[in-house]
Amino acid sequence: MKKWYAKTYVSLVMIFLYVPIAVLILFSFNASKSRAVWAGFSLKWYRELFHNELILTSLYNTMVVALVASVVATILGTAAALGIYSMKRKWFRSAIMNVTYMPITNPEIVMGVSLLLLFVFMSEKMHLPLELGLGTLIIAHVTFCTPYVILNVLPKLRQIDKFIYEAAMDLGCSPTQAFLKVIIPEIAPGVFAGFIMALTYSVDDFIISYFVSSASSATLPVTIGAMVRKRISPEINALSAIVFVVVLAVLLIYNFISIRHEKQIQKGGGSFR
Repeated sequence: MKKWYAKTYVSLVMIFLYVPIAVLILFSFNASKSRAVWAGFSLKWYRELFHNELILTSLYNTMVVALVASVVATILGTAAALGIYSMKRKWFRSAIMNVTYMPITNPEIVMGVSLLLLFVFMSEKMHLPLELGLGTLIIAHVTFCTPYVILNVLPKLRQIDKFIYEAAMDLGCSPTQAFLKVIIPEIAPGVFAGFIMALTYSVDDFIISYFVSSASSATLPVTIGAMVRKRISPEINALSAIVFVVVLAVLLIYNFISIRHEKQIQKGGGSFR
C-alpha cells in the first residue's frame, strides 16, 4: 500500500508539473490563434517566430549574456571555492560563506534595485562611461551566478583526498602541473554543474534583467514579459516549446555523461582491486 501511495503521489506531482507544458507545446502547433479551439496542425507560428526581429534580437542578447556571464562566473566561482576551501580559520570561512549565500537568499527585486542604483551612482557620481545595456546585464548576471558555482565546486573539493596533491608533487609535478592534472579533473563535475546552473539561471532571469537592461538590450524573458502584458501570442507558445526541448536535451546529455563517467570510475576501481 505504501508503494502504491508513493507512486500515486509522484504521478500526481508529475501531472501537475508537466500537463501545462504539454498543453503549451500542443497549442504551439495550432493553426488558429485561439487558446481553446483546435483548428488543425500547423507550423505557422514557428515560421513567424523565426521572422520576428524583436524576439530574435532578444534571443541573441540572452545567449550572449548567458554564455559570457556563465563562463566568467564559473572562473570566479571556482577560484573563490578554492580560496574558501584553503582558509584555515573556521570563523572566517563561515563569514565568507554567509556573504556568499546573500545573493541567493535575497529577493531578486532587492538585488535588481540595488544593482540599478549602483550603476546609476557609478555613472553620475563617479563619471564612469557606464550605461544600461549588455555590459550591465553581464555584470549583474555574474553577480548572482557566481554563488551557485561556489556551492557546486565546494562539495567536490571536500571529497578530494588531501594527500593526492602532495603525492603528485613528490612524483615530479610542479604546483601548477599538480593543480591542472590532479585537482581540476577531480572537481570538473562540480565545475560543469556550476556552469550549467549559472547558464540556466542567467537564461531564466527576469527581475534583475528588467532593472539593468535597456530597450535595445532586453533579454528574452523581459521581451516575453512585455508581450504577455498585451496578449499571449502563439509565437510565445512556439518559443517556449523550443526552450523546453533544448533544456530537456541538455539535461539528458548531462545525465548521460555523468552516468558514463561513474561507470568508468567503477570499472577502473574494480580492475584496480
